[in-house]
Amino acid sequence: MGTARLSAEPRPAFYALAPGSWRDYVTLLHPPYTLWHLSYVAIGAALAPRLDWSVLGWTLLAFALALGIGAHALDELNGRPLRTRIPSAVLVGLAALSIAGACAIGVVIAAQRTWWLLAFVAAGAFLVTAYNLELFDGRFHSDLWFGLAWGAFPLLTAYFALEERLRAAAFAGAAFAVCASLAQRVLSTEVRFARRSEGDPVTTRPLERTLQLLSAALPLLAGALLLARSA
Repeated sequence: MGTARLSAEPRPAFYALAPGSWRDYVTLLHPPYTLWHLSYVAIGAALAPRLDWSVLGWTLLAFALALGIGAHALDELNGRPLRTRIPSAVLVGLAALSIAGACAIGVVIAAQRTWWLLAFVAAGAFLVTAYNLELFDGRFHSDLWFGLAWGAFPLLTAYFALEERLRAAAFAGAAFAVCASLAQRVLSTEVRFARRSEGDPVTTRPLERTLQLLSAALPLLAGALLLARSA
C-alpha cells in the first residue's frame, strides 16, 4: 500500500528521475533548464562582432559550473525542491567547488582579455548565492531578478568577454533573454504549484509541454546562430 502510494507520488519536475543513487545528481542539474540558460551564453557570443571559440568554450564551462551545478546545489540545499537524497554536506561541497571553479575561469579570461571582466565575475558570484539562498530577506529571489540573473547576465557576460564592451546588440539580446526567462519562470511556477498541490494532470500537461518545447527551442536557436557565424 505504502509502495503504491510512493510510486504514485508525482515527480517534482518533468525531467526528474526516480530518486536515489546517481539519478539524484542528474536531476540536480536540471538538464533542460541548464541547457536553456547556457544558450544565452552562446547567443551572446554569436552577437559579438568577433567570435573567439576558445573564449566561448571557457565561458560556457564557467556558467555550466556556476549555474548548472553551483546554483542548483544551493537551490536544493535551500528547501529540497527536487526531493533528492544528496547529503547536505555534498551539496555544499558541490556548490563551493563549482562556483570557485567558475570564478577561477573568469579571472583567467579577465587576465587575457580585460580586467573589467572581473566585475562580471564578482556579480555572478554574488547573484548565484544571493538568489538561490534567498539572502537579504529574499530581495534578489524574484521574477525580475531571475530574468536578469539567469537570462540577461549570461548573455551580457559572454558578449563582453569577447568584445570587451557592450553595444546595442548586446542589450537587445539581453532584453530577449529576460523575456524568455520570465516566460520560463511563469510556466515553471504554475507547473510546480500544480504538482505540489496534486493538481489536475490535464491542466499541467500543456504547460509542461510548452516548457519542453522552449527547452529545445533555445539551444536550437543558439546553435543556429553559432553555425551562421562559423559559415
